[in-house]
Parts: sequence; structure tokens; C-alpha cells
Amino acid sequence: MTTRTAPAPLADRRRDRDPVDRARRIRGRRRMRAADLMIALCWSSVAMAVSLWLAYGGLAQITDTASALTAAGIVTGLVGTDLILVMLVLAARIPAIDRVVGQDTAMAFHRRLGKPALYLILAHGVLLTIGYAMTDGSTVVAETVSLFQGPDMALAYLGLGLLVAVVVTSVVAVRRRFSYEAWHLVHLLSYVAVLAAVPHQLSAGGVLADGTAQRIYWIALYVLAFGSIGVFRFLVPAIRSARHDIRVAGVERVAPGVVSLYLTGRDLDRLQTRGGQYAIWRFWTGSTWWHAHPISFSAVPTATSARITVRDLGSGSAAIGRVRPGTRVSIEGPYGVFTDAHRVAPKLAVIAAGIGITPIRSLLEHSDLRPGEATVILRGTDPAQSYLWNEIGALRSMRGNAVYTMLGSRPPGLATWMSAEALSRGVTITSAFPDLLHSDLYVCGPQSWADLVVRDARAAGLPDEQIHLERFDW
Repeated sequence: MTTRTAPAPLADRRRDRDPVDRARRIRGRRRMRAADLMIALCWSSVAMAVSLWLAYGGLAQITDTASALTAAGIVTGLVGTDLILVMLVLAARIPAIDRVVGQDTAMAFHRRLGKPALYLILAHGVLLTIGYAMTDGSTVVAETVSLFQGPDMALAYLGLGLLVAVVVTSVVAVRRRFSYEAWHLVHLLSYVAVLAAVPHQLSAGGVLADGTAQRIYWIALYVLAFGSIGVFRFLVPAIRSARHDIRVAGVERVAPGVVSLYLTGRDLDRLQTRGGQYAIWRFWTGSTWWHAHPISFSAVPTATSARITVRDLGSGSAAIGRVRPGTRVSIEGPYGVFTDAHRVAPKLAVIAAGIGITPIRSLLEHSDLRPGEATVILRGTDPAQSYLWNEIGALRSMRGNAVYTMLGSRPPGLATWMSAEALSRGVTITSAFPDLLHSDLYVCGPQSWADLVVRDARAAGLPDEQIHLERFDW
């Protein structure tokens, strides 16, 4: 590991008296409380769905085994549908959610709810069918055929089938067999699946009768979920793209398979992008218009210009490198909490590998750092992966701060983020960052590699609130 810039001495000061550090800790506590509140609201919506059913005499309908199974089917259906609508809200890219927890964290919670929601909906169908069959004195098969003949139930079965397809294709082992475009198309079916079940939910058995608080609650929840999707996934990006009129100004080859796209537009500073954030980009050419890409800003936008840097990781990203100047560009965002606004500690530790340098570069550009406050490690297998490294030490914010490079392959058979040469010299995460426990650690690079960095940081005693890692994998 070699030093590129020597750090200046850091004055010994009481951190608890530093107003900047105190403000960071206060902001951090507020965000944690807001995140806890959001989680509480998600589960409160489930409790509300069940409570309203109970308030309108749900338990009074249970008189025998058949009615008990029917009631259990109703409850599982209500809870499952509520979770699906919560999932849609989490996927809507609502700015308030993104500012507090980040879109990657929101989507991780979204994915965790997928299987429980599906199991509840399946249980809903099974329990209701058995309960109805027992009440009618028929078989389960005959009851299923009878239910399928109703138009509302036919739509409900269609919605269930679509939901199964969405959840199955979201399983990691299955998802890796799909291209992003195919997976995304299937995933859009979740909207159709939920909408297909609306007539059934509002009409079946009078559970949500006209004029009841239950009906008002569910209609409001549907409006919130689909309204959020419509506004923040479609309307706002369309207006923002038209307002800023972003176009490709030039394409520069940075390294084999890596290009920087220089963009121009109107009032791009009004996007209020913070260093480290990313956006969802769509390039309007015949070969790229159908694919939206999450790409970090590699430089903080000015009023008229912006820059993103892209590595060829597949046919979609490779096509971006071939777009021509003048190509119109649509934008969703900016998104992400991988910014200095989420710092809570007095010092800054940064590790970037490969194309992970792009959000790190804009993060450091946007940060107001004191001499001796930051230590940066730039990691690459060979010199060909030193994308934008020459720009890091030249940043004004990095004056008096340390930048190290670590080149070389990892030792075979050993789970480590460091090079074999660094390990042979006894380098550890705490020797690389002597003030690690008093630092915010920002990590960006390939997922499996970044997980190893986080593993070592946690083993050294760094708390999770000081670890910043944002994932863009789908």
C-alpha cells in the first residue's frame, strides 16, 4: 500500500465541544428516530387492518369450524394485501423515505416482505376455499370451480398467479438467470396483480361494506400506494427531465470498458444533488431507451453540467458508452444517503474499489474536510482499474488528508478485501485507519468485496451507524 498524499497533523480537540460533530450526532439520532417511526408505521398499518375487521364484528362471525377457517382466511388476506401495498409504497422512491434510510434499505425491506405477503395470500385462498366448502357441504375441488366462475374471483386468481411469478423471479438464485429487462418486466406485474384483486376485495362477502371505516381505510391505502408510484416514479421524473433538458455533451474513454459521460442541461444545480448520490438514467436512443440505469454522479453537478462514469458490466451499460452527443437523457432522482449529510463521527474513512470510485469521488468533492480529517484507500487489482484516482488527490477537500492506493490480487482461498502484498506486511483495517472507531466508514465497490470490508470493520468494533454502504444491485 503506497502513500500518495501525506496527512497534516490534526489538532487535539474535545469532540464533544466541536459544534460540527455535535450537529452530526444530533442529525444521526433524528434519522434513527425517523427510521424507527417509518417501520412502526408499516406494522401499524397491519394492526389497523386487523383492528378494523375486529371492530366491525369479525369475531362474532365465528360460530363453528367452518366459520373459524373462513375468518382466518379473511384475516390472512387482509394482512397479506396490506403488506403488498406497503411494499409498493417502499418501491415508490418517495423522497422522505430516501432521505431517512436510503432507497437500497427501503428496497431490502420491500424484498423481505415479499415471501410473507405471498404466503399470507396463499393461506387466504386455501382457508377461504376450505371454509366455504365446509359451509356448503361440498368438496374443495367443487368449491374452487364454483368460486372461479365469478368474475371478481377470476380476477383474484389472476392476481395470485401474477404475484407468485413476481415473488419467484425475485428470489436471488432465480433472478440471476434473468436479464434486468426481463426481470423488471415481470416485476411490473405486481401492480397488475394488486389491481386485479381490488374488485374481489371490495365486494366479496361484504367484508368492506359501503360506508364502513374499513372500506375508507383500504381505499385510502390503495390511493397512497398507487398514487405514490404514479407521482414519484412517473410524474416527477417526467417533469424534472423536461425542465432540465439533459443531453449528452461528450463521451470520454477513461479506461478499457469505462467511459465518462459529460452532460449538459438547464439549472442542474436545482437538482440539489449531494456528492455520493446516484440517479436512474435513461438514454433515448434506439438501443438504450428501454433500459434505465442506476449510475452515480462522478462529479457534483453545476448549473449547466454534470458527469457520470460507467463501466461496461453488460450489454445495457456497454450501449451507454456508444451514445452520441446530443442524445436526450431522462433522470429519476437524485437518490441515496451515501453522502456527508449522514456522517455522525468526527473523522472520515473511505475505501473504494473499481467503479465504486464514482460516488466516492463526488462525495469527497462535496465534503468540507479539515486537514487530517479523512483517510482514503483506493483499491484495484491492477493499474488498469485506477479509474479517476488522479482526481482524488487533486480535490480541494483532500488538501492535508491522506490518500493511499492498494494494488494487487487477493490471496487465493482467503476471504479478504486486501491484496496479498498488504496482508504479507501485516496491514489490517485498524492499521490502515488508526482512528477507525472515531470515523464514519464509507465503502463502495463490488458487493462481495464490500461485505468483507464491513465484516472487518464490525469485528474491529465499529458500530453500524458509522458504516455507510449503498447497494445498486437489482
